[in-house]
Amino acid sequence: MRRPVALRLQAALGTLALAAATGVVLSMPEAAAAAGGATGYATQNGGTTGGAGGQTVRATTGTAIHQALCGRASSSTPITIEVEGTINHGNTSKVSGDSCNTAADKIELKQISNVTLVGVGNGAVFDQLGIHIREASNIVIQNVTVRNVKKSGSPTSNGGDAIGMESDVRNVWVDHTTLEASGGESEGYDGLFDMKANTQYVTLSYSTLRNSGRGGLIGSSESDVSNGYVTFHHNLYENIDSRAPLLRGGTAHMYNNHYKGLSKSGINSRAGAKAKVDSNYFEDSKDVLGTFYTDAAGFWQVSGNIYDNVTWSQPGEDNNPAGPDPQSNTSVSIPYSYPLDDASCVPDVVSATAGANKGLKVSDGSCTPQNPDPTDPTDPTDPTDPDPTDPPTGTNLSIGAGSDGSSKASGTSYGDVRDGDLGTYWSPAGTTGSVSVKWSSATTVSKINIREAAGSAGTIGSYRVLNHDSGAVLASGSGAGVIGFQAVSLKKITFEITGASGTPRIAEFETYAP
Repeated sequence: MRRPVALRLQAALGTLALAAATGVVLSMPEAAAAAGGATGYATQNGGTTGGAGGQTVRATTGTAIHQALCGRASSSTPITIEVEGTINHGNTSKVSGDSCNTAADKIELKQISNVTLVGVGNGAVFDQLGIHIREASNIVIQNVTVRNVKKSGSPTSNGGDAIGMESDVRNVWVDHTTLEASGGESEGYDGLFDMKANTQYVTLSYSTLRNSGRGGLIGSSESDVSNGYVTFHHNLYENIDSRAPLLRGGTAHMYNNHYKGLSKSGINSRAGAKAKVDSNYFEDSKDVLGTFYTDAAGFWQVSGNIYDNVTWSQPGEDNNPAGPDPQSNTSVSIPYSYPLDDASCVPDVVSATAGANKGLKVSDGSCTPQNPDPTDPTDPTDPTDPDPTDPPTGTNLSIGAGSDGSSKASGTSYGDVRDGDLGTYWSPAGTTGSVSVKWSSATTVSKINIREAAGSAGTIGSYRVLNHDSGAVLASGSGAGVIGFQAVSLKKITFEITGASGTPRIAEFETYAP
């Protein structure tokens, strides 16, 4: 028997530890975040590549995610943001900039394009904080958990949707995610995966959706029918009341999904929608396919599905279940190729592949989970990365080599950070500011060493290292010491202190070549 909706997942949620409330953005070599590439309808309309080809940064707070978006040269500059830790209201704030349009109560991907968010390391959890995609295109979200997002109660976020898309959204691939709630609308939750107001070319793959009153919708009303071309494959829908999904208008393709414990209804095709339903496994559920709660008919094409302990209601004026012997009442042409597992092995395949932190395993249609190709983004380490713990060797390029410097918010001379004397130092007038080293011609740098003056060790909190020529963030973190990054040729490099426990004192700002 299913437990009351308000009690779902409480034990499991209690075991998840919270990460630190500070953010880190670290420049990395380009990562293969979207291992294997997009599938389904996300491959159409030019394809979905997210931030491929752009800079890769690391973030451990929502604010850091927004900072990464705002730090781009433009709103379409490709970027991959590797996320680790727990992202919540306490560490997420609005950040402003010409290349972003963010908000404090959600992760806002608004009026932007060419972005990948991927969970790495020990995992990424968006706790009570939804992801909102609006007027955006070419977005990849991969290997993250989004949980307990509320539209009522406290705190609220994203209208209660774990992931929501609206207003002219194009080409989104959401892959290997875990989307979950702890109840239904009466407990303050809404949908796990919603699309409305002209959202098209979307794929949800290898994901787990569970413990919610509503799985998700395509179209917010019977008149919102400009959405569609959505693929759902190798997902687990578990302990969901309805909307798995609700489809109003448009076309959707559902294949190799495992639906388990749908208590009211499942795939609800209505208002002229067409659903192609291939080789899915429906288990311990009710009314898994049909048109429900409306007389605005929808349509379906079925093949190869298994119905295991599925019950069906009687047809009525506002109720048209496809079963107990589902038959096709339309045909749907699919423009892409796809490997199809036999429905009989879907529960095992989905169990091994669906959700965050499953190693991004996929299926090739052989009923045997496969490792991703070519790489797994949960291990972003590149053997060519510089080791920031190595002590600096070679010539300190801040002294001689045609170098000079500058500073902002300064209280003392920037020259003291490049004189080789640990007894002198530069300080900002307050707790934040920036100091730079520059050269008359382009110089290659791959490592800096920030040495604090005696008596001030540990004062520096958060920082950013910037390529002053381009504005790119080379590294970001907290504390002084050796900071490594990919080698870059530049004329001016800036160390920006964005947070401190007192007035920082930098004795030396050393720079080194590879």
